[in-house]
This record gives sequence, C-alpha cells and structure tokens, in this order.
Amino acid sequence: MTGAAPDPAETVEEHGTAWRRIAGELESAIGRGEYAVGDTLPASVVLAERYGVHRHTVRQAFRHLAEQGLVTVARGRGTQVSARRVPYPIGRRVSMRTNFGKLGIVGSSETLSTAMVTGDAETCAQLGLEAGAPLWRLEGLSRADGTPMGTGTHWLSVERFPDFDRVFREAGASMTAAFKAVGIDDYVRLSTRLTARLASEREALLLEIAPGAAVMVSAATDALPDLTPIHLVSSVFAGERMEMVVEPFKE
Repeated sequence: MTGAAPDPAETVEEHGTAWRRIAGELESAIGRGEYAVGDTLPASVVLAERYGVHRHTVRQAFRHLAEQGLVTVARGRGTQVSARRVPYPIGRRVSMRTNFGKLGIVGSSETLSTAMVTGDAETCAQLGLEAGAPLWRLEGLSRADGTPMGTGTHWLSVERFPDFDRVFREAGASMTAAFKAVGIDDYVRLSTRLTARLASEREALLLEIAPGAAVMVSAATDALPDLTPIHLVSSVFAGERMEMVVEPFKE
C-alpha cells in the first residue's frame, strides 16, 4: 500500500516525532469539534497512508490519546472519541452528587435492587457485627448528566436500620439523603481501596460500555463521626469516564 510500508530510513527519533505529530493533530481536531463524542476516528491504515508512516506509528498515537482519556480503543469498534474523564475526589467525606454538583454536572441515581441477606463473617466483622447478622444488600446506578458512571452495592445492618430498603428507594438511591432521612446528618470515610479489572457482561450493560472494558473498583467503609462503621460499599466505575483524585483527609 502506498505510503503505509515501513520506511527503512525512519529512525527511532523520527518515529517518536511522527506519532506525536499525529496525536497532536487529532487532539486539535477533537478540540475544534471536528470529531464529536462517540465519533470514530479514521482507521490506522487510512491515517498511515495519509501521513506516510507505518500503522504501528498511528497506533502509538491512538494509545497516547487513550491515555489522555480522549479516545477509547476497542476491537471491532475502532477508535472512538470519549467524553473527558470526570474527576472524583476521595477524601474524608465522599458524596457523588455533591462532587458532580461542584463541577456543574447533574448527578442522579436509581435503585437497581434491594434484599435482606445473611451477612458473611468478613462483611459482618467490618461492620462490627456478629457473623450471620442480617444485612441490607442494596444496588444503585449513578449517572452524570444522564450518562452511566458507576454502579454500587451497599451493605448495612438490618437491626441498626430496620426500614432502610424503603428509605434508600425513596431517597433516589442517594446514600447521603437516605442517611439524613434516618437522622444521620454526617458520616465519614474510614477507608477506600481501589483496584482495576475488566467489566462483566452485566456491568458493561449497566454502564453502557464495551464488554471487557476497563473498570475501576472501589471498596469503601463509612462510619459515624465517632468512627463506628455503619456502611460498606463496593462500586464499579467506567474507567473511560472517571478518574479518582485522592485528597488528604481534612476535618
């Protein structure tokens, strides 16, 4: 193919310059609105011919754009323009809707399921309960300006919060609002553990991302101001839409 074959004279330095120039021009085009969110960029073979480089050079440019959160690269879908990642601060107090509101983003949530379950030993221990204690298991889905951002599974003591399934639904799956409804006006984050993996089929469906796309997983414990644990939550966030910002704990 004309222009796409490797150039024997191309040095490592020239290769680096080439992919950076391609990435820079694509980034500028995205910034000017030539490619909107969801649009697919030209294929690597097309850009390789246009710039007279090897397809590996174009793919390096795509990888760079993906690392910047500008595009997502998925087999079978090509390279698509993605929305800028939303920063999500993790500090002493964490509220998704409050965080989104500070950014001018409308946050919303919905209840996916509620159930009373028998708590396993580890979960009960983290909540300061005896193994086998009844727990609420609540699932919610959070959106930012209508776009799915994360899904969370919550565990709380049934004895401590006897009607919390109803409260959670009536609070629009907002844990902060639900706690206020039962008289808890303030709570703090004891710990947050972050990991990453690939999305399950259900998670991909809920978050409207490609099956097997990268997701961030947060396992967190919340407590009363006196540090009594009251709530565990395991959240799964679309990696292409969120970035976690760890802030120093402040009173």
